[in-house]
Amino acid sequence: MSLSRAQAWPLLMCVPAVALFAVFFLLPLALVMMLSAYSFKAGVGIVPDLSWANYAAVIFDGYYQQLFFNTLFIGVTTALVTLLLGMPEAYVLYRMRSPWRTIFLLVILGPLLISLVVRTLGWLILLGNQGVLNSALMAAGVTEDPIRFLYSAPAIVIGLTHVLLPFMVIPIWTSLQKQKSSVVHAAFSLGASRRQVFFRIILPTALPGILSGTMVVFSLAASAFATPAILGGRRFKVVSTAVYDEFMSTLNWPLGATIALFLLIISLGSLMLYNRLIERRIQRWA
Repeated sequence: MSLSRAQAWPLLMCVPAVALFAVFFLLPLALVMMLSAYSFKAGVGIVPDLSWANYAAVIFDGYYQQLFFNTLFIGVTTALVTLLLGMPEAYVLYRMRSPWRTIFLLVILGPLLISLVVRTLGWLILLGNQGVLNSALMAAGVTEDPIRFLYSAPAIVIGLTHVLLPFMVIPIWTSLQKQKSSVVHAAFSLGASRRQVFFRIILPTALPGILSGTMVVFSLAASAFATPAILGGRRFKVVSTAVYDEFMSTLNWPLGATIALFLLIISLGSLMLYNRLIERRIQRWA
């Protein structure tokens, strides 16, 4: 069955995007999958014989299980913290009027104009044993000895929250833009409490933005490298830093490729499950 010009034109318009997707994503992914099936021998390097040893090591070795637990914990915690901070911030932005809305929006997006490494190094200075935070706590008499903030999960979550907060605020604010303020005023005039207005009007309207925001923040936090490497150091490792070590330090590329594939599979599976659960919740509220 032949297609008319009107039907074929949209398909032709998709060809460049599909070609770029195939070249820059599918082809490298296929090469990583092929590399993960190879073996590695010290003093020899990569041995092109098909083996499941790398997959077995990642699945059954407690060290790698801890790495994936750390990564998922960082991703989920960062998404929750950014949601708790971003939801009120997005609502305040929604209620603002010009020119304050524009100024506030620039403040939210301002951190994105600064290098990620520079922002993370700033937290390294703030959270260090002789940093601003510990100096203030000791000066106030809260503690006599410095508290070890660095090289731990809380330090990584703090750094990632600062980096990824705009990715939570903007989607929620965009969803709230669909809600007319007259609906909220009408609910109050009919005797609804603030709690009822929030859970029955504001939250259902913001839910699509919450869904997209948490998915973006989780995926970026789970795959982040610079912030966990600087603030986590060698004491608290995640999957991204482990992949870097396997590729650049031990030169065990097959094992590094296997770890990266498992991170991709777990992240996609978690996002698909989360998306399914939230979509069901939206359908119930619709």
